[in-house]
Amino acid sequence: MRTKEGAPSDRGYLVGIIFFILGLGTLLPWNFFMTASMYFNNRLSGGNTSESSNGTATARKEYYFNNWMTLLSQLPLLLFTLLNSILYPRISEKVRIAGSLVFILILFILTAILVKIPMEEDQFFSITMATIWFINSFGAVLQGSLFGLVGLLPQKYSAVFMSGQGLAGTFAALAMLFAIASKSDDETAALGYFITPCVGTLVTLISYLLLPKLDFARHYLNSSRSQNYEIDTSHQLLPKETPLETTELNGHANGSVPKGNPSGSASEDVDGGRQAFISLENADAKETKSSVLEVFKKIWVMAFCVTFVFTVTLSVFPAVTVDVKTAYPGNWEPYFIPVCCFLVFNVMDWTGRTVTSLVQWPPKESRLFPALVISRVVFVPLLMLCNVQERRFLPVFFSHDVVFVIIMILFSVTSGYCVCLSMSYAPQLVAPKDGETAGALMTFFLALGLSLGAAISFLLRFLV
Repeated sequence: MRTKEGAPSDRGYLVGIIFFILGLGTLLPWNFFMTASMYFNNRLSGGNTSESSNGTATARKEYYFNNWMTLLSQLPLLLFTLLNSILYPRISEKVRIAGSLVFILILFILTAILVKIPMEEDQFFSITMATIWFINSFGAVLQGSLFGLVGLLPQKYSAVFMSGQGLAGTFAALAMLFAIASKSDDETAALGYFITPCVGTLVTLISYLLLPKLDFARHYLNSSRSQNYEIDTSHQLLPKETPLETTELNGHANGSVPKGNPSGSASEDVDGGRQAFISLENADAKETKSSVLEVFKKIWVMAFCVTFVFTVTLSVFPAVTVDVKTAYPGNWEPYFIPVCCFLVFNVMDWTGRTVTSLVQWPPKESRLFPALVISRVVFVPLLMLCNVQERRFLPVFFSHDVVFVIIMILFSVTSGYCVCLSMSYAPQLVAPKDGETAGALMTFFLALGLSLGAAISFLLRFLV
């Protein structure tokens, strides 16, 4: 069965399901390490209080795990965004995607094994930080490659891919809740938790390998590669003008008659062909892409918006929010952060992104949109004044769990909404030929915002 465009149909929406799984798989590393921050902090806090020679207790060593984890997760994204134009053309798509998934799977298996291996806190911290750096480096390559791949298919598949990414955090939060609810000991619960992304990454790898076997996906992927080959070949085979031909054409253009043809009756077919070739060259010149600077001048407001949104979001989430304590210790305490911090954030962030498919306000030309983005900075002091423990300088203004949840809902909904609007508005501000450049620029500024937020989180956590 074929569609009106001549493409085979997506039977059972299998290609859509695969891209949803691929989207989910790209953000599993970041979300599973972030959601497991309690496990890492508990392991790093054990045995850190020691006694000096006179019998007095020394201060517990502070590793600032959440801050370092956030920073070392986002820097690879910024780095590989900068290396995008150098790395991607030199390494095949299959090696980039399948290879990244294999290495991510190996690193997740290593993390699961480390759960059962006792070691000193410093050694465990160093190994974990190295794992986070490398697993997110491969994740950055994987994400960039899959964005390029899904761009070859109809637009609705990009939305499906983004939905998968949006639900990765929810998947990780639910996995943590199931691990806690199992009532197993801490080691067994952590082992079960980290086995989950191993299985998820393996399913993602198998899904990618199945993609070329589906007629619908093969049609679009092969069509795109065929078009690129034809364009490259046509540039090689187009005849170049000789100096004589250029002189003759210039002579006609100036109204003069070329030598050897006093009557001026050159072959009309040849002359017409040359004129058509010139017109084609002029048309191609008109379609030349704008420079990066020219594109940036048109989208700089949206670039600022996406940078500012992620700077605000990553400055307090999860580095500050993960240390909020419940006002009701007891059976509820182990579930408080997985539910009220991670699950609430991921579900509401995904909701904010989804709402943009129904409502897009303020419009892209309005000054209200950057004003809305800047106003989100109010969430930084609000979350710092929640019941974050331990504290140094600031008082606790909002100790109740409900207040923290309300702030988190507004914080996460506006984050998803503003990010999605910024990313969708930017390509609309440039000509279609510059859409790819605009997308690449926005991806860079997105990564820049994530890295800035992660760096600022150190200062904000210290100020609490």
